[in-house]
Amino acid sequence: MTGERRSDAWRVARFALRRAGLKAFATIVAPLRLLAPTPFGSRIERILIAPQDLRTSDPTAAGDIYSGYYAFAGKTLAAQGKSPFSVTPPSAAWAEALNSFGWLRDIRAADTALSRANARTLVDDWIASRGRPDSTEAWRPPVVTRRLMSWLSHSPLILDGADRNFYRRFMASIRRQARYLWRRSRAPDQRADRLEAALALAAVALCTDLGMRARRRVIRHLVKQIGREILADGGHISRNPQVLIDLLADLLPLRHCFPTSDLPAPPELLQAIDRMMPLLRLFRHGDGTVALFNGMGATAPDTIATLLAYQDARAGSAETAGPSGYRRLQGDETILVMDVGKPPPEAFSLTAHAGCLSFELSDRGEKLIVNCGAPPAGQESRRALARATAAHSTITIADTSSCHFAPVDEDRWPAGGPVLSGPKLVSALRETDEVCEKITASHDGYARDFGLIHSRTLTLGRDGGWLIGEDRLEPIRGKARNRDIAAMVRFHLHPAIRAETREPEVVRLILPSGRIWTFTSQEPVSLEEGVHFATLDGMRRASQIVVAMRTDSKPFKWSLVRDGVIPTQR
Repeated sequence: MTGERRSDAWRVARFALRRAGLKAFATIVAPLRLLAPTPFGSRIERILIAPQDLRTSDPTAAGDIYSGYYAFAGKTLAAQGKSPFSVTPPSAAWAEALNSFGWLRDIRAADTALSRANARTLVDDWIASRGRPDSTEAWRPPVVTRRLMSWLSHSPLILDGADRNFYRRFMASIRRQARYLWRRSRAPDQRADRLEAALALAAVALCTDLGMRARRRVIRHLVKQIGREILADGGHISRNPQVLIDLLADLLPLRHCFPTSDLPAPPELLQAIDRMMPLLRLFRHGDGTVALFNGMGATAPDTIATLLAYQDARAGSAETAGPSGYRRLQGDETILVMDVGKPPPEAFSLTAHAGCLSFELSDRGEKLIVNCGAPPAGQESRRALARATAAHSTITIADTSSCHFAPVDEDRWPAGGPVLSGPKLVSALRETDEVCEKITASHDGYARDFGLIHSRTLTLGRDGGWLIGEDRLEPIRGKARNRDIAAMVRFHLHPAIRAETREPEVVRLILPSGRIWTFTSQEPVSLEEGVHFATLDGMRRASQIVVAMRTDSKPFKWSLVRDGVIPTQR
């Protein structure tokens, strides 16, 4: 283990050197960027159109806000007659949620005169107390991005009944924030949130009376960022399905703002949407929720349904996402989604998980096998656990993850930093016939530490009634280490599943509907406690099937079969 610790120390040191070099470069370039004119140098006086907000709202939250109770990111604060922007925030995530103004959609959904007046008062309060750039959460680029989108989308609510002086303050603040975001989002040390920022800036350009020349410049910048971050299969470079959802929630309404601006929608934007929608369907289970990979947490099914309904429903579902690194198998109403991708580039890996070759399985809208998923905002201390390989339905060797992450930094990365190293060679082969569909995949994430390659084959019947799996740890000639290393295969069960051990190698899985699946292994099975992070109401207890596996290259075979079905594999 001394060698592994030395290897980890070298990875951290190399990462620190890269960050120091990037920071030094940013220090040199930043003054030059400040001298360059921004597209938002001239006055913005009017809002021409408000883009639609496609995210889910909660009208009941408007009453709490009017009463002075602000519940965000798992924390609730009673303002007691004070401005929420002047009190000490209970957490950084709470402060970000407050200053992002996403809660305006809840106030708008309430649709009362009191709620509309309250929204305008809170916006005016923010302009007076937080309207100048500072070092607080209110002026972090991602927060500015979300605030601009919220203010534009809900400008009819904010400006209803407003006097001329408030209108001028409101427009001046939008211009100030856009100018700030333009400069910050293009700095060398701000890479992961550039596309989101470009979308917000494009919304400002299209929805206000910004000049045509400046408008074209902003749209060119957006097109450039789309080309950098949206992959050929429609996935985002971060490999996080949640980022895909967030981008679509902004891209779809933005597309309809172009006619008002006298500019045609760029073909690159339209083509990106056309690629992204099928990929979103690839991740979708029968219950409307999204598979839990690489930072994906709980998402209300109606949010996904809204996105899919907003776009042309004729777009089908992708089955293979090559650049994004995912595969989907479907037999009747049984859906399997598998991660067969490498970690994303360092700048986009803050939410990446060590879940290569993990999979999720659902039957007629009921989930059986899942990953633990990412916890919601406000539970950052649990995100490091959720990123580990052990939180995924795949193999873990010696309690070690297949990716190495930069260490936790309470100020910058409370959930752990970017991926320092992980699988470099990941292969995936898909085969189909009239009886079944099969994926054969492998990754070398354990090659450096243990000299082992993990190979996995998943075969799903066309009738959706059976899944046969085979896992193998193959030693690399001349690099294999101790063959007595403990390897565990984990199958995380959805919290709604009731599991019963019938025999040492057999576990009976009872779904909420009463349907029964049987897990059978060639090795003794252990049914252990687990957790499920990705729920709207907080972490829930769950069960996991754990099987000890040998590391001598012999295959470990297992199966999942619905009661009454006989597998017919060829």
